[in-house]
Amino acid sequence: MQTLVRSASLTRYFSLAPALGIDPVSIVSRAGVDQACLHVPDLRIPERCLADVLEASAKTSNCQALGLQVAETWRLSDFGPLSLLLKHQPTLRQVLVEIEDYRHLLSDSVIVQEEDFNEIAVVRAGLVTGRPDAGRQAVELTVGVLFSLMRAILGQGWKPRSVHLSHSAPENMRIHRRVFGTDVEFDCEFDGIVISQQDLDRVNPLADATLARYARGFLDLQPRTGQDAVGANVRRTIHRLLPKGIFAIEQVGQSLGMSPRTMQRRLMEAGENFSSLVNEVRCELAQRYLGNQRHSVSQVAMLLGFSETSAFSRWFSAQFGRSPTRWRNDAFDCADP
Repeated sequence: MQTLVRSASLTRYFSLAPALGIDPVSIVSRAGVDQACLHVPDLRIPERCLADVLEASAKTSNCQALGLQVAETWRLSDFGPLSLLLKHQPTLRQVLVEIEDYRHLLSDSVIVQEEDFNEIAVVRAGLVTGRPDAGRQAVELTVGVLFSLMRAILGQGWKPRSVHLSHSAPENMRIHRRVFGTDVEFDCEFDGIVISQQDLDRVNPLADATLARYARGFLDLQPRTGQDAVGANVRRTIHRLLPKGIFAIEQVGQSLGMSPRTMQRRLMEAGENFSSLVNEVRCELAQRYLGNQRHSVSQVAMLLGFSETSAFSRWFSAQFGRSPTRWRNDAFDCADP
C-alpha cells in the first residue's frame, strides 16, 4: 500500500530548481514521477518519490537545506482547497485541529501533534513512511511548511520559541537561520516547533465564521482520495500513540472513534489485523530510533512500548536476526567511509 501526498511541494520545487542549477524534469523522471506534478499541485504522488526527488536534488546542487528552501517559498494558498478554511479559523490551535481532520486532502504521511506544557506548546511533525529514515530533506520540508503555516496565521513578524530537528546540523546553518529567524536545535528528540500557548490561542482578527462554514461544506463534498482505508488510519494512529506508550487496541480504537470489535472486523475485511500493524510500526520506529545514537537501547525499548529492555531485545532479535546493539554497530560500521 503506497503512502500518497499532494504534488504541491513539487510545483514549488520546480520554480526553485533552475536557480540552484537543478534539472527538475530529469530528476522527477528518474524518480518515477509524472512530469505533470511539476505544474499541477493537486495530483497524488507516492511519498517515497517526493523524498527521492528532494534527496537527489540536494546531492546534485550540493545544498543540504534544499527541502527547507522549498518550504520557504510555501504560501497558505499552497494548501489548496483547504486554504480558505485554515485562513478563517479563530486560533492557530484550531488550525492544527483542522489540518488533522482534513489531512486526507493533503498527505497520508504527515502527522501533526500539539502538546501543552505550562506556558509553551510543542507542535511535533512526524512522517509515516515505512522507512527507517524519512530523509533529511523531507523532514525539513515538513517542519518548514508547518512554520510557514504558523507565520501565515500569526503574521510575518512572528517567531517561534525554538525549532527542533532530530538529524545532525549541516555544515552551514545560514539558510536555517534565514528561514526560521531563530536558533535551530539539532540532534533533538523530535522534529517540530515550540511556541507559546499565548500564540497558539491568539485570536485571529481576520477569521470569518461564515466563510469557515462555507469552506467546510465545500471540503466535505470532495471525494476522499489516497489511503482512506481503515488500515492506513490505524497505522497512522499507532505511529502517533506508540511513543507515548499507548498501543492497546482499546486505546487506538477510542482515538479513531471505533470499538475494538468494529476495528478488528474492518481490518479483517481489508485483509489486515491489529497485531501485525503494531509490529509493522514497531519495526519502522525501532530502526529509526536505533539509527540515532542519542537513544540508548533502553530508551528505544520504552519508546516502543516495552516494559523491559530484555523483552525488547528478544523481540528485535526475532525480527531482524540480530540484537539491537549488534544491529546498531553494524549500521554505523556501514555508514563509516
